[in-house]
Amino acid sequence: MYKHTIRKILRRLEKREMPLNKAFNLLKDLPYEDLGFVKLDSHRQIRKGFPEVVYCGGKSPRHIESIVNRLIQKKGPILLTRASAELFDQLKKGRPGLRYNELAKAIYAKTPARKTGKGFTLIVTAGTSDIPVAEEARVTLDIMGKAVKVLYDVGVAGIHRLLDRKALLNKANIIIVVAGMEGALASVVSGLVSRPVIAVPTSVGYGASFKGLSALLTMLNCCSPGVAVVNIDNGFGAGYFAALINK
Repeated sequence: MYKHTIRKILRRLEKREMPLNKAFNLLKDLPYEDLGFVKLDSHRQIRKGFPEVVYCGGKSPRHIESIVNRLIQKKGPILLTRASAELFDQLKKGRPGLRYNELAKAIYAKTPARKTGKGFTLIVTAGTSDIPVAEEARVTLDIMGKAVKVLYDVGVAGIHRLLDRKALLNKANIIIVVAGMEGALASVVSGLVSRPVIAVPTSVGYGASFKGLSALLTMLNCCSPGVAVVNIDNGFGAGYFAALINK
């Protein structure tokens, strides 16, 4: 539930335009709604500035459908991460507002709202294989009402591709760097700009990359200051953090 919704209810109650019982029923789900299998955090929009995001991994389609129905009733933005195309095919029936980003594996519904924050966040990937994680970050930023641009496939194996776009790097307010293999790109980008860099290691790479662990360790040991690191393949976490910085 949004702050303006609560204020509207209380204002109508104060003016005696709404019965007490109706106001109580509208507000009783604060701070959460117990559906038995899930305790839906309906208060999160007020505390955090964005509603609860649903991670679909490990959840049954029936449970996800029940959660989505409640989120739709609350008339806010909706974001489901790690969602399959099959799940979207099931959920979109009778819910025309839902959309699907196949690369990001994200189901979402946007609410009409102007972009907030200063400037834009730039998402940079080392390679094309890193794009799915980058797209998860992009969808997250877009849903949260932040301007975002992308610069894909400019990794250190062809560093001239990155240097050719230095003007774009300097225009960004925040930069998200998504890279697998050895994960060196985050340090390179941070050394070129005076902007905060959010590094996202990905599980892209051969055996000794240890499914993203090598990129994670490289990014955590970044020599250039001003780099924050999120978990492996966590595009959502990077996008959410960037949105909080750019309020």
